[in-house]
Amino acid sequence: MKTIVINGANGYVAANFIKELLLEDFRIIALVRTGKLPSEERMSNMLTDLNEGEEIKSDNLKVYDYSLVDGNFSIPEGQLRQIFQGDVDYFHFAASLKYDFKAKDEIFQTNLDGVQNSMKVFSEFASKGSRFFFISTAYSCGTMDGRFEEKFYDNADISMFRNYYEQSKRFAENLIRKQIEEEGLNGHILRLSQVVGNNKTGVTKTDYGIFDFARRIQSLANRHPYRKLRVKVNPETTQNLIPIDTVVTYLMQIVKTPDLPVILNVVAKAGIRNSLILSCLSELLPITLIPQPDLEVSEMDSYERIVSIGMSFTNSYTNVDMNFDTTKLDEVMQVEENEASEASIRAMLEYFLDKSSDKKARIAS
Repeated sequence: MKTIVINGANGYVAANFIKELLLEDFRIIALVRTGKLPSEERMSNMLTDLNEGEEIKSDNLKVYDYSLVDGNFSIPEGQLRQIFQGDVDYFHFAASLKYDFKAKDEIFQTNLDGVQNSMKVFSEFASKGSRFFFISTAYSCGTMDGRFEEKFYDNADISMFRNYYEQSKRFAENLIRKQIEEEGLNGHILRLSQVVGNNKTGVTKTDYGIFDFARRIQSLANRHPYRKLRVKVNPETTQNLIPIDTVVTYLMQIVKTPDLPVILNVVAKAGIRNSLILSCLSELLPITLIPQPDLEVSEMDSYERIVSIGMSFTNSYTNVDMNFDTTKLDEVMQVEENEASEASIRAMLEYFLDKSSDKKARIAS
């Protein structure tokens, strides 16, 4: 029985992956950092939430508390030898998703020091033939022009990236590149674009990217309904949105495929236009959003400025079309087409906004 070891296991993509792994014959080890709740409870709560409140049978799952940057993850050596015994695929999901200058030290400690320590633990305890998968981002492309290929790119100054998150992921990829070239690490890099909800059901359990924007617009619309607001967005450019069920399908095929390229861009084949996202929000909420790419802050009213401030992260992704190469992905991954569509994105936004309203109602009561 192959063992799948996953750190950052209670995150959105990792937990959905585990939920699917539990349906098949894998031994699963989840490494989860203790927070306000013990690690086992955090993992259990996440899986239950993904399963719409129903508890998931998890006989093949073991959860360990760990510390990403501490020696041996703060796990006793004997336990680590048990965790990594036999044929192992190790997935490094843990990451800081912060992006601003004030969080730079935290971003680099988690996304660089954490990766370095993860490789050290893997190299010491995993058996020969085990594989190391680093979950990176397709946005490690930074602001480069042209097609972002499934290959390594050299480190670059922050001026070549939109934020420190992107830069830290590029740097981490090159740490792995060095370990592959110099130490023979059996390493692979999986670059994900923006992961959204379930394409078939609309169920959406992430509040990242377009859903963070949707939540902010919902809050404003509830407090100041029926306004027309201009937003500094190019309506014709697109967002690369890959459904969570598509990502999980890829991940499941990856653990079953023995020979893989070093780097795979796990992204959507076609983007979703910004105009569609704005029109969906205008239909679902008591507000009208009008895209105006040349809108200046000096021209905004007070409500439009509130929206602009809330877009400090997403704004840099709303005026550009990105070109991601998937040649290697397509060569090795034979999966049923499951691209996000106008209908599925609307269903995801509707689900997310309904759940957000329900949560606020529960808090208010």
